[in-house]
Amino acid sequence: MGTGFRASMDWLHTWAGVVLGGLLFAIFWMGTLSVFDREIDRWMAPMTRLAPTGEVAAVEALRASYEAAAAAKATSWFAQLPTERAPVLQVTWREGTRQLVRLFDPATGAALPDPGTWAGTGFLYPFHYMLHVRLGYWIVGVAGMAMLLLCVSGVVIHRKIFADFFTFRAGKQPRRLVLDLHNVTGVLGLPFHFMITLSGVIIFFGVYFPGTIQFAYGDEVRAFAREAYGNYDRPRLGRPGALASLDAITTEASRLWDGETPRYLFVRQPGDAAAVVQVARHGEDRVAGRSDIAYFDATTGALLHQRIAPQPVLSAQRFIAGLHLIQFRHWTLRWVYFVLGLAGCALIATGYLFWLESRKKKDGRLGPRGVRLVEALTVGSVSGIVVATLAFFVANRLLPLGTVFLGEDRAALEMWAFYLVWLASFAHAALRPRRAWIEQCGAIAVLALAAVLLNWITTGDHPGRSLGQPHLWSVAGMDILLLGSAATAAWAAFALDRRRARATSLGLAR
Repeated sequence: MGTGFRASMDWLHTWAGVVLGGLLFAIFWMGTLSVFDREIDRWMAPMTRLAPTGEVAAVEALRASYEAAAAAKATSWFAQLPTERAPVLQVTWREGTRQLVRLFDPATGAALPDPGTWAGTGFLYPFHYMLHVRLGYWIVGVAGMAMLLLCVSGVVIHRKIFADFFTFRAGKQPRRLVLDLHNVTGVLGLPFHFMITLSGVIIFFGVYFPGTIQFAYGDEVRAFAREAYGNYDRPRLGRPGALASLDAITTEASRLWDGETPRYLFVRQPGDAAAVVQVARHGEDRVAGRSDIAYFDATTGALLHQRIAPQPVLSAQRFIAGLHLIQFRHWTLRWVYFVLGLAGCALIATGYLFWLESRKKKDGRLGPRGVRLVEALTVGSVSGIVVATLAFFVANRLLPLGTVFLGEDRAALEMWAFYLVWLASFAHAALRPRRAWIEQCGAIAVLALAAVLLNWITTGDHPGRSLGQPHLWSVAGMDILLLGSAATAAWAAFALDRRRARATSLGLAR
């Protein structure tokens, strides 16, 4: 570890980054994409590319889905009303272990085709915070604490942190160039990286510190929600009950909020005589959102309760969570989050690469096999997950709706494409260590370009057409970013290939 405080921090910074760098890159990469998760949804589900009509959503058309959820003994029924970023009616409920999603045209109430994909909000975003595994919350929590340590220790070990920000020697050797890029991205994004990591940990305080709630409330977890957030619930009666007019419920909620359209409808135990319809107010004009929620009797439509503002500590928690989730309407800030998220990815990747270049000069410490193993892990963790994400997009455009293969539906096949390609990227890096970076950058360029072309072929939407229609700007943005990624990756592959050719001619290639 070394002697002295700064030496100890250097050791901690190095090994926390090396051990958890691959995991942190995956978390930051998926979090960066999740900034535009709903825009990715529209790109991956063409049936949702609807033009807004300005009319009141046909909420009553959701009654059939509610009755289907009640007949299936679903524990909950959730209806999300259209917004600027997601202009469809979306209903979700669970039948056993299956989660069903149905989409409706908000203007007519007509059912839209099954999207057959989990897209951004269903796959990329959950991967960011729980990795799609049971222990994922805890694994991501440990990674988040490590990232906080990396931020603090990084400040400690850099004596000239502000000078490092203005130092970038592109013409120097790869090791020096990578270190300069690591320092610049670290200093540039330090406030954001610390804030986004700390807020991510705070969001799941109930998961990481369950004992605090259990100590005060025992098994009455809902009592905590009632006192802290002002929630309302009542025990089920165990006998069937009809559903009141959804239009009347949303109209009354809108009247309570000065004509503002509700954000969602949520019902626990649909079909029960004591079911309660929870209606939330839109809060896109505030960082923390709005805490206004009205509770209606599902059978009679009568107003039962209006939620009061949460307690001060919980209000602070909601504000911090709002900073992380960025669900408020602010497109400039959303792009700032996206760019700084990419800077975080570059920070982690360059830290990995600098350590790897340093180790290559000390083969005696790891041995040639050890260096190759770590390099394969680095390639798969950095370029490999990007290749896998693009394969996910390409699979979405290649697989027809309703595809089933080996018992797996289209959404599952897309996810299998992601995981199998990601796994293959590690194998490729191990088998072709000399050209792994070059070939995977080339794969990124090819897949990104293919995704744009396939979107054009299968939907008729291309950047030129989409930019001319405001409701398709999100699709155009996705295509343009993919084209930019293809150009950047192609340039990187060419530059790396030329550098390797020069090193080979000088007898320096490893």
